[in-house]
Amino acid sequence: MRRIFRWQSVAFAAAISGAASSWAADFSADQVRDILSRADSAKPADFADKDLSDLDLSNMDFKRANLAGANLFGARLVSSNLAGANLARANLNGAWLMGTNFTGADLSGSSMLSLVIAGGPVKEKPNFAGANMSGVRMIADLPATDLHGANLNNAKLGVDIRNQGMGLMRTDLSGANLAGANLRGADLNRALMQFANLRGADLTGASLYRAKLSGADLTGAVIADADFTEADVDAVVFKGVKGMDSAKGLEKAANRDKAIN
Repeated sequence: MRRIFRWQSVAFAAAISGAASSWAADFSADQVRDILSRADSAKPADFADKDLSDLDLSNMDFKRANLAGANLFGARLVSSNLAGANLARANLNGAWLMGTNFTGADLSGSSMLSLVIAGGPVKEKPNFAGANMSGVRMIADLPATDLHGANLNNAKLGVDIRNQGMGLMRTDLSGANLAGANLRGADLNRALMQFANLRGADLTGASLYRAKLSGADLTGAVIADADFTEADVDAVVFKGVKGMDSAKGLEKAANRDKAIN
């Protein structure tokens, strides 16, 4: 089933990208590498609004580079360093992100559908610790991924039920580290979040409709106005949560009697 999901995801990314990757990229991979080699902290590399689609940009150092609005559709960024880079509004649909470092990067408003994070010799997951992912649109397999301290305010990680012609595609955050993350207003409907670390996370107003939360740790999290309707809360740890009185749908959550308060 996982293999089928990945095939569907790649096909979906291609469909939503349309003709984005049919145009030639603005640079070759060698030209990108040369620009990066000449950049420094005073004058970071600038690829804002450039087309870098389908390029192999693996093992490159984009630290603090400006990639705002860049088209990185299908680009290979395996083991590349994008720590602190500006990727606001970037198109990362179908990008290869095994071992990619996004710590502290600005990914706000970016599109990250059908990411490729498995396959090949690099087994490490991408690292999004402390990244600004507010308003991001993401559908991806990200189990056990580090997102601690990330800003996912109003992020759309849930199922878009209107675009499921090729089968249900959802974000997998099972076992992910979301400790201290800002998930205010985030759409996590139907997301897979079993055993996720959500300690101290802010889930104010988040949609967890039908999310799979079994075994997740929400110790000290803020859940005011969060919607748990039909979510699976089997063995979910609710110790010390804030705002439970205003949380919605807990009476309709599956396995509510097995939650740990």
